[in-house]
Amino acid sequence: MVRDSAGNIYATDEDAAKCKGCGVAFKLDAAGTYTLLHSFGGGTDGYKPMANLVRDSAGNLYGTTEYGGITGGICGTLGCGVVFKVDSAGSETVLYKFTGGRDGGKLTCNLIRDSAGNLYGTTYAGGNTAGECATISGITIPGCGTVFKLDTAGALTVLHTFTAAEGANSVAGLVRDSEGNFYGTTLQGGASNKGVVFKLAP
Repeated sequence: MVRDSAGNIYATDEDAAKCKGCGVAFKLDAAGTYTLLHSFGGGTDGYKPMANLVRDSAGNLYGTTEYGGITGGICGTLGCGVVFKVDSAGSETVLYKFTGGRDGGKLTCNLIRDSAGNLYGTTYAGGNTAGECATISGITIPGCGTVFKLDTAGALTVLHTFTAAEGANSVAGLVRDSEGNFYGTTLQGGASNKGVVFKLAP
């Protein structure tokens, strides 16, 4: 959850509203009053938000969905996931639709945001298109995941592509220190295939 200066809490729920599992973004005020901000449709706008939201000074909320966006191709009918913005009026904008290729796919990570408005996160699959690591609902998505940057114009840069040996299938977000280094974890990979803690230098 993310909290504003007035004590309002903002979060997502993966299993509600228009279709089972499509999810919502919502607000809960200090008195416990619930406000629905956005109901995901399960298609191009995103499907199954799993992670926390990040909020800017204007009240816009940013997050990820595990599925949705581009359907067909590598990710089949589920889609490969999106990064989205929901403004204070509840209007959603899809900032980026993942393809499941070199950019990555399947997002369960929390985003972080820098002072310039760039967003950073990880993907569970995609990246290394040679083909290893991830099977999702019977659909094999080549690659072990990526670390990415999304700028304010919607341009995505892959900062790192994982391999099975060094760490694979990140499901968590990143933290960043004052020198610009990123830290995170992977679910699998490493010497014992039990996951790793990693540092990524700028």
